[in-house]
Amino acid sequence: MNGPNRVLVTGGAGFIGSHVVDKLAGCGYEVRIVDDLSEGKLSNVEEHLKNGQVCFVKGDIRDAELARKCVRDVDAVVHLAAVTSVPFSVEKPSLTFDINIGGTLNLLDACAKANVKRFVFASSCSVYGDPAYLPVNEEHPTFPMSPYAASKLEGEGCCRTYQEQHGLPMVVLRLFNVYGPRQKLDAYSGVIARFFSRAKKHAPLVIYGDGSQIRDFVHVWDVAEAVLKALEIMGVEGEVFNIGFGKATSVNSLAKSVLDLAGANLDIVYENPRAGDVKASFADISKARKQLNYEPIVPLEKGLRSMVEQVC
Repeated sequence: MNGPNRVLVTGGAGFIGSHVVDKLAGCGYEVRIVDDLSEGKLSNVEEHLKNGQVCFVKGDIRDAELARKCVRDVDAVVHLAAVTSVPFSVEKPSLTFDINIGGTLNLLDACAKANVKRFVFASSCSVYGDPAYLPVNEEHPTFPMSPYAASKLEGEGCCRTYQEQHGLPMVVLRLFNVYGPRQKLDAYSGVIARFFSRAKKHAPLVIYGDGSQIRDFVHVWDVAEAVLKALEIMGVEGEVFNIGFGKATSVNSLAKSVLDLAGANLDIVYENPRAGDVKASFADISKARKQLNYEPIVPLEKGLRSMVEQVC
């Protein structure tokens, strides 16, 4: 353990957050979770709570007083709590901005006043919009196509402002398409979770668009490692990093892989593209490799197998 000793993880009972908590607790950190459990589940972190490695606070980061209490005596914050669904954000843009920007500002203000040593902000590849070139590097222009993407880009700006004006050291991680165990299965889930869910029900897989769209699928275990690096590596304050696997996969290819793993012979149904979805995206991760020593190690085939037991 080379970085801060006490870390607050917002959204720490959720899909990505619980894996980050696993990683930090396994490395000897004292971890505090704040989560309103709208998306997360206590069962995701149950073992840590039982053995006393982690403490849990139920609450909403839009509550300024709660934010102040939660950051008291912590060295660093990993901010994952957010509306993360593009379709949900299109349906409810005001709520998305309230949570993703208002909540982030509350947390940043509390951290600045508490002299927190590092603030790691989970942003998204969606800030790039439809890329002008591939793979996408961090210098690519930003052009958000959904309220979710716009809220994440605004959150990045808030982080920069607090670093410049209040001396709060921050690191931004632009996450690509994260998947893995504990991913929530519902109408707003990511494409991999939705595919597995439908395969389990012996229902046709649904693809929005023609399936030729490409994505960079990064396993949640690799993301958790990237968060650890963002906390521990010195000299990266103020930087933005793409966190992906660095490989393009078509949605059609993904659907075939899921059906093969699930042992299912099902139809694929194509529907109209959804508002806010981009056609093609995959990451240039050379900057993260160089400055964060980030090296993803879970290829898609292995990562998909890690989900089979959960959903099939």
